[in-house]
Amino acid sequence: MKVFMEGSHAVAEAIKMIKPGVVCAYPITPQTHIVERLSEMVADGALESEYVNVESEHSAASVVLGSTATGVRSYTATSSQGLILMSEVLFNIAGMRLPVILTCVNRALSAPINIWNDHQDSMAVRDAGWMQFYAENNQELHDLHFIAYKIAENKDIMLPAMVCMDGFILSHGYEVLDLAIQDQVDKYLPPYKPAYKLDPKEPLTMGLLGAPDVYMETRYAIQKTMDEVLPVIEKEEQEFEKIFGRELPLLIEEYRLKDADKVLIAMGSICGTIKDAVDGLRERGEKVGLLKIVCYRPFPANKIYEALKRVKKIGVVDKAISLGSSGPLHLEVAALMQSKREAQPISGFIAGLGGRDIRPKTIVKIFNLMDREPQSARFIDLNKWYKEESAIMVS
Repeated sequence: MKVFMEGSHAVAEAIKMIKPGVVCAYPITPQTHIVERLSEMVADGALESEYVNVESEHSAASVVLGSTATGVRSYTATSSQGLILMSEVLFNIAGMRLPVILTCVNRALSAPINIWNDHQDSMAVRDAGWMQFYAENNQELHDLHFIAYKIAENKDIMLPAMVCMDGFILSHGYEVLDLAIQDQVDKYLPPYKPAYKLDPKEPLTMGLLGAPDVYMETRYAIQKTMDEVLPVIEKEEQEFEKIFGRELPLLIEEYRLKDADKVLIAMGSICGTIKDAVDGLRERGEKVGLLKIVCYRPFPANKIYEALKRVKKIGVVDKAISLGSSGPLHLEVAALMQSKREAQPISGFIAGLGGRDIRPKTIVKIFNLMDREPQSARFIDLNKWYKEESAIMVS
């Protein structure tokens, strides 16, 4: 059913059809519209769920940890400092192998205080053991939640997943999308039946002390499962298309890549802007393309390598910075490509931090910069009083 809908409400509609038994979140801009709409649904009886009010994001994460541990499908959402406040619990959720789903409405981290979009919050917890998916538009955003639950609750996986959406750009933006219907969701996503849970009738313990003789095995087990998730995701891509009737790339998406000499790599809503810029440059005869990464954790290294191995020049646009190094995505792509063959020129660009606009002309500028010597952390569109020549150069 085609609807014209705000991104946050598209998430809430998806969660309503997923039917979590527990919803718990603490409001923070720009995540608020999601949980506000879910609380209305619960109050109106449209969603039969326990909506738990708490005093902080740390408590919200603790509640969904506990509810999922008792075998109840659960949901939470947050942004920025809220995600950082949750971070202690995020590691526990992954270590306890609990399939919690969290929507991260991406927003910059303080200080200075900034409520606008970049990816520094979700990137800061990229090593927590959660799967991470990044949406380009509100259709992907809506659909990724069904898939996230399906994969996370797979008995062979049992890991949490984070669906990342760009704050304000998607969360408050209106787009036409094909809203799922309940019968499709019920057919695709069965009720959650955990293989293990906290139950007085069958006592067990979770999250207990892991001494040096067992701790490393717990980390190996998560790493091994992350490797095993990739073929599961590819299978779900086909299953989703069969039931919902639309394609949804879950690992990567190649855009005008087959004959491209220069390719940009990016995640999230910026990919729409890059596609527009690629189309414009193609009309001028330039062989450029885009590699969009949807699944950042686990990192689909083989897929990325196969897509890029014949490309002459690679550029990575990060909306985050690993301060003192480079963009997190750039680091991973550079490490991957340099481990496979004689290195192609790979440049890293930092753009859009704190909500700085990224327009098609910015993307054209980045493509042009790829003709220069490769750089690792080139900041794009700094203010005039802060000349680009003074930007951090790591290599």
